[in-house]
Amino acid sequence: MLTKEEMPACPVATTVALIGSKWKLLIMRNLLARPWRFNELKKNLEGISQKVLTDSLRSMEADGIITRTVYPEVPPRVEYALSELGESMRPIIQSMEAWGLDYKKAKE
Repeated sequence: MLTKEEMPACPVATTVALIGSKWKLLIMRNLLARPWRFNELKKNLEGISQKVLTDSLRSMEADGIITRTVYPEVPPRVEYALSELGESMRPIIQSMEAWGLDYKKAKE
């Protein structure tokens, strides 16, 4: 988690610092649809290691972008979902998706 002093002065750089990694963006893409369990994310995000997924989820939780809910069941069930702050990034991710689709069409 970045402290206020560690955050870049540029707001675009701040956003990139929070969600700019390949895996964090793909995690957010999935969480835009619904809450996911850890193993579901691991299976869906081909190539991500358990350590990178764990570190990314912990970082995003510490930054307030996602929530982690532990259900009191046996075995325990843990779900990750976007927080209110994470939901506020929905238009950004949707714009990135639209731009990517347009770019792919232009290259056909």
